[in-house]
Amino acid sequence: MVGERGAGEPPAAAEEGIAALAFDEALAELQQIVARLEAGGQPLEETIALYERGVALHERCARLLADAELRVKRLVERAGGALEAVEARDESDGPAN
Repeated sequence: MVGERGAGEPPAAAEEGIAALAFDEALAELQQIVARLEAGGQPLEETIALYERGVALHERCARLLADAELRVKRLVERAGGALEAVEARDESDGPAN
């Protein structure tokens, strides 16, 4: 967690730690950071550090979701081995154009 990172730890080391997080872990930490930022009351430097870590966590989650989407697309195959993209839509949106 952000508060646990030492002041002397370089940002690259923190990013390496993020790269090892599973989606659920990264999302949970991101939610905690958002709550702390929304609550306010931190010194400016801590706020900036929280924001930076939040951005890195968001990027990690987005990367993992994109990878998962690609895996799902690869699993949805038509006869002959051609890939078919399946669009997930809410039925209440109405017909697609």
